[in-house]
Amino acid sequence: MQLLDEAGQSHLADAGVESVLLRIAKRDQIADGIYVFELVSGTVEPLPGFTPGSHIRVHTPNGVLRKYSLCNAPEDADRYVITVKRDEHGRGGSMSLVDDTAVGQILQAQAPDNAFALVDDPGRLIFIAGGIGITPILSMIRSLGADPVVPWALYYLTHGEASTAYRALLSTPRYQPHVTFHHSDSGRGRFDLWPVLEKPNQGHVYCCGPRSLMTDVRDMSGHWSNSRIHFESFIEGGEKKPDDKPFTVTLARSGRTFEIPAGQSILAVLRTAGVAIPYSCESGTCGTCRTRLSQGVADHRDMVLMPEEKGDQIMVCVSRAKSDGLVLDL
Repeated sequence: MQLLDEAGQSHLADAGVESVLLRIAKRDQIADGIYVFELVSGTVEPLPGFTPGSHIRVHTPNGVLRKYSLCNAPEDADRYVITVKRDEHGRGGSMSLVDDTAVGQILQAQAPDNAFALVDDPGRLIFIAGGIGITPILSMIRSLGADPVVPWALYYLTHGEASTAYRALLSTPRYQPHVTFHHSDSGRGRFDLWPVLEKPNQGHVYCCGPRSLMTDVRDMSGHWSNSRIHFESFIEGGEKKPDDKPFTVTLARSGRTFEIPAGQSILAVLRTAGVAIPYSCESGTCGTCRTRLSQGVADHRDMVLMPEEKGDQIMVCVSRAKSDGLVLDL
């Protein structure tokens, strides 16, 4: 099957990835520009199970493959719930899913995957969500139950109340004591996360939202153990910059050389060429595609590598090159 990625490039579907057919059972607008889709099995087969923090990749009507977090509890075994922000300045997938679908329509998707999983025995959970980044965190919160054993707190940062997905739900007695809302249009300025992160290693931090928010959290949590800070991003292939230029990647073991155009990741090019590389999030937050860098200077765009690792390692799903080329130990 031929698909289009978010850059509009065609590629072959990954071998071994389970595909599912989903029927749109419900579709509602829940905030300004934000829509919730309830998806059920489009066949007689039950849906594959999932864990909190999981996502699915959906083939939208215009042919692109988009990643969406599941925001319902894993106990809801008969449905997947995704929340879509219609972005007129995005890459087309969200607009197609909102504008070109209807209840009853069948969509093809990949089975759930999880690059943002809850750890066992976290001690305490600190959730930081920016905008639509609430979606994987909502699944985690729901999975904790009505009387959670693990203490948790959510800091939910949005532009305004009207664009805050699930505000009514998170304001109910079950959740409200744990939740702090902050709206940037309220005149109170940016929310100060330092008091939240000042004392290191007080449980685990899960952050999802714009790259600027995740960068702030990374900078403020440098005194935490790296294993206690977890990120999820929806910018697959990395945040593209206006001055991105093509560069070459050479595989040290085979000698094959590939040109990496602006707008495509190293991972995407190598996968299209049939090079086997483990990967999951495709946004530089999980560390699955960590690859040894043999030569060259990388332009690191991930949220995983520590400063001392950046000289000889690279996350090929998002990072690029500052030098004319890179040599990878592949």
